Amino acid sequence: MKKNTEKTNVMRILDQKKVDYISHCYVDTGVVSGIDVAAVLHQNPDQVFKTLVTVAGSRSNYVFLVPVQKELDLKKAARAVGEKSIEMLKSKDLLPLTGYVHGGCSPIGMKKQFQTVIDISAKSFDTILFSGGKIGYQVETSLEGLKKVLDFELEDLVGPQPV
Repeated sequence: MKKNTEKTNVMRILDQKKVDYISHCYVDTGVVSGIDVAAVLHQNPDQVFKTLVTVAGSRSNYVFLVPVQKELDLKKAARAVGEKSIEMLKSKDLLPLTGYVHGGCSPIGMKKQFQTVIDISAKSFDTILFSGGKIGYQVETSLEGLKKVLDFELEDLVGPQPV
């Protein structure tokens, strides 16, 4: 079930809910961007998801997961959660709101559970990878496993990609 010895809170939550997962460690690689994480872990970048925290015009917060090499379409995101407008949360607000730092933000184990939407492309894979809650760690699990610890919806969230 695990490849490395250090457990993050995300891994402890998955263990507690008896969710099968694989942990991936890339500590000491100097890798930060999601595309580089996918490369160093030898994973398909379409299968590695980044966790994005947003704030709506209503001041409500939402969490979106999209493949690392894609961009969140803010209009699609707003529509998915029934808001008029959404913008990315400022980096300085991430830690106080979620308990996570930029680059180590996971949809699992935030201080408060926010409405979460995952890009529909996740359905194309048996498992997806996302942050393990600490820079240098990713977890890989199925959407069915993720449902045991996180309430989420699947929606089309990415816009056309620049060529």
